[in-house]
Amino acid sequence: MQVPLQISFEHIKPVDHIASRVRHEAKKLEQFYDRITSARIVIGRAQHRHRHGDSYSIRLLITVPSAGDIAVSREPNATGRHEDINVTISDAFAAARRQLQDLVRKRQGQVKTHEVWPDNAGMPNAE
Repeated sequence: MQVPLQISFEHIKPVDHIASRVRHEAKKLEQFYDRITSARIVIGRAQHRHRHGDSYSIRLLITVPSAGDIAVSREPNATGRHEDINVTISDAFAAARRQLQDLVRKRQGQVKTHEVWPDNAGMPNAE
């Protein structure tokens, strides 16, 4: 990355093991696609619940040259899947990886194209 990785915490105290996990996942993205210019990650705790545990959110903004930014957001949902911060981080970076894969495929010309049919070609005459 040309710009150092930016990690921010919202409504949660910065925790070293979470930051190191995010750095590790970002490094894996960079190994997959080495043209990433910058990445900003915001980790937050949307709710503080005593009985059922906290739910976490993560937002990623990845800048790639000559392409739109890749934005991923994993917000808490009703399934409880985001009660574990590690699962939330994994989900967000997996989504970013899929978007980077799509970008690489488009740049390599591996995107499926559909034939464009001329008007009324192969259609019975409407008269």
